[in-house]
Amino acid sequence: MDSLFRPIQSALAVLGSLVNDVSDFLRSSVRSRTALVAENLFLRKQLAFYQEHQIRPRRLTHAARLALVFWSHFFQWKTALLIVKPATLIGWHRRAFRLFWKWKSRPSGRPRLPADLRQLITQMVRENPIWGEERIADELWLKLGIRVSPRTVRAYWPAESPSPQLRLASQGWSTFVRNHAHGLLACD
Repeated sequence: MDSLFRPIQSALAVLGSLVNDVSDFLRSSVRSRTALVAENLFLRKQLAFYQEHQIRPRRLTHAARLALVFWSHFFQWKTALLIVKPATLIGWHRRAFRLFWKWKSRPSGRPRLPADLRQLITQMVRENPIWGEERIADELWLKLGIRVSPRTVRAYWPAESPSPQLRLASQGWSTFVRNHAHGLLACD
């Protein structure tokens, strides 16, 4: 159960951190330029202390990485980057871009039919070669209560069977009567 909520917690933590950063940005946009320069120098001095004493900074979280990538668009970041190499920041940007496009190009539409239903459609096509997609869809609905459209049946039509449009139609009514006229007259 805990593993189910872990990605949600992680996403909320990243989102909360970004909201915090945006609020800090908005607050600092109304502050005076002197205060911003002083804070910037103060933070740079702290970073210089870490570099002089060769203390390794803590590993950055996903939220911190995302914030660095986001804020790097607003100024010349190569001169201000001290805790990682520029190639690392560019790599983070590329990874975020890949994740964005992976999310953007996720499959849309309805999910595939279950495997057992796909196998049933294939079996019905093979065992009843004169049935079309509409007949198979109707049989599934009437006999099994499974509602599937004829277009969906066509989508799962087996490749080795001729397509429903190309198959030869079964004999028409007049051909049936002509072929079985002798038997029909004998019954009367």
